Amino acid sequence: MKSMHEPTEMIRMLDERTVAVSLPNKLGYERVAMDCSASLGRIAGLGKERIEDLKTAVSEACLNAIEHGNKGRTDARVIVTMNYRDDAFSVSVMDEGKGIRKMPKAPDIEKKIEKLETPRGLGIYLMKQLTDQVDFNAQGDGHVVRMVIKLRS
Repeated sequence: MKSMHEPTEMIRMLDERTVAVSLPNKLGYERVAMDCSASLGRIAGLGKERIEDLKTAVSEACLNAIEHGNKGRTDARVIVTMNYRDDAFSVSVMDEGKGIRKMPKAPDIEKKIEKLETPRGLGIYLMKQLTDQVDFNAQGDGHVVRMVIKLRS
């Protein structure tokens, strides 16, 4: 298995329902993951609203991986793996960081709306609100955020 540091193809189809995207650790590349997840989400049968939820959650997970997990290191990578089965669409975002030491408290949305607090710090909150399941785990030399959206008939 290749390490995250070795050059790889940016997008790989692992099987007919699984796609992996290897991104440079640079702001802006989260959009590639958003577009790929939206495309696979449409194939899986997600509706327009759920695709928008998915794109936002994927973007937040990638931004967290770039900024907090990999700490902006230009030599690091972010690996995004998307897959769907009969009942669920899942996205895993892996960085080369140590992961979350302490889960942040829920943000005070009212204070953020009233601009009494910075708008930052909504990533994990948004991921949890927009998906059906979110897990944070160490994996190999990095940290993985796995999000699941249930496929509804």
